[in-house]
Amino acid sequence: MQRIRLRYTKRGRLRFTSHRDFQRAFERALRRSQVPMAYSAGFTPHPKVSYANAAPTGTGSEAEFLEIALTEARDPDVLRELLDNSLPDGLDITDAVEARTSGLADRLTASIWEMRLDGVSAEEAERAVAAFNGAETVEVQRRTKNGMRSFDARSAVVDLQALDQQSDRPGVKACAILRLVVRHVTPAVRPDDVLSGLRVVADLAPPVPAAVTRLAQGLFDEESGTVTDPLAPDREAAPAALPTATGTAVATAPEGAGTA
Repeated sequence: MQRIRLRYTKRGRLRFTSHRDFQRAFERALRRSQVPMAYSAGFTPHPKVSYANAAPTGTGSEAEFLEIALTEARDPDVLRELLDNSLPDGLDITDAVEARTSGLADRLTASIWEMRLDGVSAEEAERAVAAFNGAETVEVQRRTKNGMRSFDARSAVVDLQALDQQSDRPGVKACAILRLVVRHVTPAVRPDDVLSGLRVVADLAPPVPAAVTRLAQGLFDEESGTVTDPLAPDREAAPAALPTATGTAVATAPEGAGTA
């Protein structure tokens, strides 16, 4: 059984698709592309697809991840192109690698988010960001299926910055961009929780809903303060290719492999 890991996006109006909507669209794309999927056992078999840490409905993303299991080997690049052509514009498959390591979900420990605040000046945003960063704790509330829940939105935030950005929307004079690095903790701290925290500490209330996009997610590097590519270990674990006398490349066999 071959496992392929894919990175995909949610862009434009497709950011309003729910996770279930994407699942249906992706399974249709698998059928259209005639992907030799492995299926679960039981009375209701379903394709073996593992989704990892999907973005909330209404937020865009450049870095969503999933893993599929195949019954026949396929070239990841060819498979990526077939699936991308079978999905609507905005749900784009941007990367594919063969899974050669374990624990993809364990490598998704942090995300980088961008929040566009139309109608908010750079000065207002900088003042609110300074107040948030200077606070030890920022208590916010979120409604859950069990009622309202209070939690600290500050502890999960590694970095929060305000960037100046000219608005490209008619009639909107000011626009601020916030860049946010947040750890994946329990309970999860989402971008809207940070916006609620900015309202608590600095009374920042954008006149229109913020446009939120996840730019990256992966393993948080404590030394550099960056979020690394979670598919990099699979690429690094790929067998090396050795040049032959004719200039073509031959893949090396894994260590310990014997002859028949």
